[in-house]
Amino acid sequence: MVKIGELIQEADWKKEKHVPVIDCPDSVTANELFEATVTIGKDISHPNTTEHHIRWIMLYYQPDDEKTLYQVGNYEFTAHGESTKGPDTGPVYTNHEVKTSLKIAKSGTLFAVSYCNIHGLWEFSKKIKV
Repeated sequence: MVKIGELIQEADWKKEKHVPVIDCPDSVTANELFEATVTIGKDISHPNTTEHHIRWIMLYYQPDDEKTLYQVGNYEFTAHGESTKGPDTGPVYTNHEVKTSLKIAKSGTLFAVSYCNIHGLWEFSKKIKV
């Protein structure tokens, strides 16, 4: 039996346009807000068309020495140029980038998972020190 974790892909974001990249400080002060940005296609642009797009990004946090993941947010992108006139003729496109503020009590890891409607699930992680 295949598990979902076996289907999540990862790669060097400088060479692969599907990888969600987390930009945030490497170290933060405990329980103080900081900003994290998750971008798809940071160095190599990912398409944002009706036929090929990023559908969603999920962001998780796992404190060091704990098994549990905590969901920080679930961000959906639902406008990709769709229209009754046909693909890529619509008046609006959402950009596959997320900015959020959060605070953590101790060191841990942020995990970003994204979904491309053609190429599936992709992940990236970043350690953060408190």
